[in-house]
Amino acid sequence: MTRLPTPNITPLSGISREAPILLAGPTASGKSALAMELAARDGRIVVNADSLQVYDCWRILSARPSGTDEATVPHALYGHIGRHHSYSVGEWLREVAPYLSRPVVIVGGTGLYFSALTEGLADIPAIPAQVRSVADARMAQEGMAAMLADLDEDTKTRIDVLNPARVQRAWEVLHATGRGIASWQRQTGPALLPLSDCEPLVLRPDPSWLDPRIRSRFTAMMEMGALDEARAALAQWDPTLPSSKAIGAPELISHLRGELSLTEAVENAVLASRQYAKRQRTWFRSRMKNWREWSVS
Repeated sequence: MTRLPTPNITPLSGISREAPILLAGPTASGKSALAMELAARDGRIVVNADSLQVYDCWRILSARPSGTDEATVPHALYGHIGRHHSYSVGEWLREVAPYLSRPVVIVGGTGLYFSALTEGLADIPAIPAQVRSVADARMAQEGMAAMLADLDEDTKTRIDVLNPARVQRAWEVLHATGRGIASWQRQTGPALLPLSDCEPLVLRPDPSWLDPRIRSRFTAMMEMGALDEARAALAQWDPTLPSSKAIGAPELISHLRGELSLTEAVENAVLASRQYAKRQRTWFRSRMKNWREWSVS
């Protein structure tokens, strides 16, 4: 992946050389570049904590590390899942566990992965296919607001209510188990990596700095072949799959189907990226108050 100009980052000397490092930040904030610097400095392995970078179909659109990056320092949990698999946070926890005995920097923008790692994860039963099918249909026909209205108030305070995937997941849990996610979360098991045992860092760049980087990065993605990547997914495209949530993928698919001009698709993708970054910043403010803020500019 061609990188944006490396941001100015507070000197690395203030970051532990021994403790496991958790590095969260919104899209296009420079966290991957920082993770590679830390890995090179300390002999760490870079471990993915991004729910879309796990998929093998989106190297460009998910901004996965390039082959050169992966050859420079060790990387793990990137691009190892097929597009049709509904990869879960529970699967990620099981896969990340073996790496915690090694020097790591765990980097990504999926707040739920980090909260599950540092706070524990509820042992919620698998959702039956019939319930998921009903949820998919309802989301398509009635939208997120209708599903959100069905949730208990306690659950609404715990989930990202602006994220359709999280709202649908909460609806599925409630209808499959008869209990809201909040109720399940009160019975979580112990954390794999409590905050007291690691160096948790969160990047919180100003939107006025981040927004131009988001546009520049999507422009670079288009130059690198993002449209071809979307074209390869067109024949088997299923908008209900978690892998189909990659920012830019739905917009480029719409262009390939003749529903949008390329200019419209690009503008919609940039807007979707900015909206996603806003949701990430909201999560970080509300759920990562005890994380150390690391400045970028």
